[in-house]
Amino acid sequence: MSQEPQAQAATPKSVPLPQARGTAVLPKRVKGTLAAASLAVLVAHLANAMPGALNGVFQQTFNAVGSQLTWITAAFMIPVVVFELTFGALGDKFGHRKLVAGGAALVIVGALACTISPSIEWMWIGSALNGLGAGAIYPSSLALVAAVAQTPKERVRGIAVWAGFLSAGSVLAPLLGGTFDGFGWWRGAYGVVVLASLAALLLTLLRAQESERQSSRRMDLWGQATFALGLILVLFGLVQGPEDGWSAPHVVSSLAIGALLLVVFVVIELRTESPLLDLRLFRNRQFTISSIVAVVGMFAFLGALFSTSMWLGPVQHQNGLYIGLLFVLLQGPAFFLIPVIHRLQAWIAARWLLTAGFLLIGAGAFLASQNSVLDRNVGVFVFPSLLLGVGFALALAPMTAIAVTTVPRHQTGMASATTNLLRDLGFALGPVLVGAVALSSAASQLLPALQASGLPADQLGPAIDIAQAGGPIALNSLPEGVPGAAAHELALQALGSGFSLAYIVCALAALAAALLSFIGLHGIREEHDHAEEPETGALEAA
Repeated sequence: MSQEPQAQAATPKSVPLPQARGTAVLPKRVKGTLAAASLAVLVAHLANAMPGALNGVFQQTFNAVGSQLTWITAAFMIPVVVFELTFGALGDKFGHRKLVAGGAALVIVGALACTISPSIEWMWIGSALNGLGAGAIYPSSLALVAAVAQTPKERVRGIAVWAGFLSAGSVLAPLLGGTFDGFGWWRGAYGVVVLASLAALLLTLLRAQESERQSSRRMDLWGQATFALGLILVLFGLVQGPEDGWSAPHVVSSLAIGALLLVVFVVIELRTESPLLDLRLFRNRQFTISSIVAVVGMFAFLGALFSTSMWLGPVQHQNGLYIGLLFVLLQGPAFFLIPVIHRLQAWIAARWLLTAGFLLIGAGAFLASQNSVLDRNVGVFVFPSLLLGVGFALALAPMTAIAVTTVPRHQTGMASATTNLLRDLGFALGPVLVGAVALSSAASQLLPALQASGLPADQLGPAIDIAQAGGPIALNSLPEGVPGAAAHELALQALGSGFSLAYIVCALAALAAALLSFIGLHGIREEHDHAEEPETGALEAA
């Protein structure tokens, strides 16, 4: 995702776009490249969005506790965030076609691991491989589309098609997962991802045109190492803290060492000649504000999505198809409203769209927090989900637009890449932080409720043991008739209260992002010569 804006900034409209050195791009090669890149990014986003409709069945299949379910989603997003900029640099150096093919191969392996997974640990490994493959596909597939276009008009069409396929993955994934779950075989959804990834790999190898390589580009290896290890350790501590205890030695040490490594990363980036992340961009006040907005706002959206997935899945154990249909409302507007948002961007300042989008996200999260966990009517989530989905669609496109119009033109490539990275960091933090809030709150309420419940000893003892060992999710999922199952409603209410609090946190984060957008980005000067290029709207909508 980070490469196209760099090409855009470097290529005047009157100059033909760059081709692979010494190679004439034939029309069929252009079509083949576009088809390969589009299918690859569709596959990557299918793997990304699949767990949304399936967390409930994951819990039942693997008897998973809360943090274990969080890791399925987090294991995908962490490699995307950690290696996003590095994959872009590797594609520049060695060729983006190779990165797309390698990414598709990793998704094949990852999705196959999920298809045959005998344990939750296999799901983590499969999700991590899917995330690593997607992290290579996202920037490199877009760079291929830009590289083979011979005119700006071809580039506009190519990026619009690419953006449409990426967004379509968000719509198809929950429907695919919910449908297969409805037939009683959720693994088949990942089997489809395996076959689609194989098709993307073959299409890339046989039909895609390689991009021009920049063999002289230097790699910031120390920066990559400290950023990767630091972020992974911090996220590990945040995920495990609610169940292992925030004072547990491995949680404290993970958070402390991770934070230290991130400080070292900042020092390295300030001193190296070829930084992975150009921190000088943050000297620009408006860019800094838009970056904070990207992290906080996207945390609010994906946190609300994760809360909905957990509420309807492991908490209420709703039908997977219903969850899949609901997720169309959550993620579909970003696809279906692409042309509408593009037109709005031509008439309305990005600051206003961003503010409106985050207000809708906040409203959707707040309304969801008012639902009762005892009400199993999925329909109560329809309107909040629609608000969340439309708000996300409105907010997503302007983020990159603001980032690239508040810095000098020669920095637009790095600015867009940095905004993408921070946006994805917000996505990664969403399930991690709201999972920590919800599960910590539920656990703190459950044990006192059990002790004051008056349950008979043969039910109370096992219930307390299960709650202490596996948390509220484990107790909530006990089948009827087994020791401890009489405490099911107490666990259900604790989880409902916990995830209601998580929704409130997401609503407050969205409100903060809206206020920061409205106040902090006041007076922003938007360079309309950037906005005149129609492909930018298609790209940002993705």
